[in-house]
Amino acid sequence: MSTSSKTERIQKTYHTKATGNALATAESHGKEASVQLYGSCFCPFVQRVWIALEHKGLQYQYLEIDPYKKPKALTDLNPRGLVPALRDGDWGSYESTVLMEYLEDAHPKKSLLGTDAKQRAENRLWADHVNRHLVPSFYRFLQTQMHETAKSNAAKKDFDDAVRKLVDNAHPQGPFFAGEELGWVDVMAAPWILRIPRVLKPYRQYDGPDSERYRMWTEAMEGNGAVMATVSGDELYLDSYERYAEDRPGTSQVAEATRSGKELP
Repeated sequence: MSTSSKTERIQKTYHTKATGNALATAESHGKEASVQLYGSCFCPFVQRVWIALEHKGLQYQYLEIDPYKKPKALTDLNPRGLVPALRDGDWGSYESTVLMEYLEDAHPKKSLLGTDAKQRAENRLWADHVNRHLVPSFYRFLQTQMHETAKSNAAKKDFDDAVRKLVDNAHPQGPFFAGEELGWVDVMAAPWILRIPRVLKPYRQYDGPDSERYRMWTEAMEGNGAVMATVSGDELYLDSYERYAEDRPGTSQVAEATRSGKELP
């Protein structure tokens, strides 16, 4: 075997089983239940719904799915074969925001949206900012290669601006976005905010805004039981997101949409 073959770097790939806190949570929800969450341990869209289930304290079954193999149990719920998907008895649907809205309507206790109509509207407004700006700019920043200096700097600024806009409009005392308790906007944004130190810092040397309010917000989320119950060990994120950081073809539908400048699926 040649020296180059011996030293050739082995590419990392996505994990198919949670680790750390998330593994313990998945195993504790392995028994069949009326509510079933079809998810993948590395997927931030899944994590939104998972946090909501944990926050509400619902009985549910967590089913780990390899979305790249698109098993029939998943495509029966979502013909596109994307996670998250949720079944509740004889009903099922998909798309993270739709599923979170459903959980709010079907299980209104421990509401994330809030009970006041104006508060709910405000939460939806900032959740729209997360979906339209923060999430797409996260993938553009991660997938843009650092040797493309101008593009990389622009992508970094777009993501940083999206995060700062949330922080600047958060409740002044917090510690969460809307005040003392975990809420809708926190859960909508949390998976990508949590991936700043776990993914963007090692791959893009970005550690979030230098802001006391930002630090307060992230510390609150990192200390929240429902949030942290869905978080795997750092290695899972490093391995699973290397494909994005190298902008490998065939990484995911999200990555392909980001590369081509299209709307995320």
